[in-house]
Amino acid sequence: MTEAAPEADAPEVVEVVDVPAMGRFEVHVDGALAGFTEYRERPGGVRAFPHTEVDPAYQGRGLAQRLIRDALDQTRAAHLSVLPYCPSVRGFIAKHPDYLDLVPPDRRAEFDLS
Repeated sequence: MTEAAPEADAPEVVEVVDVPAMGRFEVHVDGALAGFTEYRERPGGVRAFPHTEVDPAYQGRGLAQRLIRDALDQTRAAHLSVLPYCPSVRGFIAKHPDYLDLVPPDRRAEFDLS
């Protein structure tokens, strides 16, 4: 008979949630806040992302990528454009050109995106 794996070996539960009252998306690991990306709603259906942060205790686990991807996916679903002022969001879009369409064409040069 095999023994059940200890709970310490259980996979982490990672969840990204939108917290509109705080103007940010948060990434939680096993219920604990691990990081966030802030946003500001702008006129004309635009969402600006000024800052992203992941707690040092959670860095190196791909959480920033997951956070930004989910935030952009939810922004796309809301039919909003993106202004990636945050270097992390801008870098993500540069590495994943399938998200470039979220940045208005007339603003891409401003963020060194083409």
